[in-house]
Amino acid sequence: MQNKETAFKNLFEQQKNRVYNTVLSLLQNAADAEDVTQEVFVKVFEELEQFRGDAQLQTWIYRIAVNKSLDFLRAQKAKKRSGILVRLFGDEKTDKVLEIPDFIHPGVILERKEQSIILFKAIDKLPETQKSALVLAKLEGLSYVEIAAVLKITVPSVESLLFRARVNLKNFLVDFEKKL
Repeated sequence: MQNKETAFKNLFEQQKNRVYNTVLSLLQNAADAEDVTQEVFVKVFEELEQFRGDAQLQTWIYRIAVNKSLDFLRAQKAKKRSGILVRLFGDEKTDKVLEIPDFIHPGVILERKEQSIILFKAIDKLPETQKSALVLAKLEGLSYVEIAAVLKITVPSVESLLFRARVNLKNFLVDFEKKL
């Protein structure tokens, strides 16, 4: 048991920043990212002995991080939808409105905050698969082959997702600029 804990501790130290940054990029909320990152490593610890080696260990951990993040986002969307129904049919005094806070990635240079906020809001509007592929490619620097392994899709599918993500981002940003 001691060897497993030592090995896990080493793995955690090696991967914690990458996992946190990936989760943070997907969730765009530091507190939520910390919680989900913890969930990722709990799952890694619990299932490490079942890891078959079909993919690289890092790819497996990325897959868990992306899946946990997407599960969290789906749960948040479900809460929002049920919140709308409660507000329609419930007591407005006791119901809170769930709002997405502005997100500022820690690595953003101070003078670029406003553009970064706009960009991250645009990324947040992308479909889940496009958002995941874009975050893994542009923010985490994974290759198309690595992204395909993490998302369990083909390399041409990754190329297609990234192309559509760029088109959607461009359209959103052009529309945003027209509104200014």
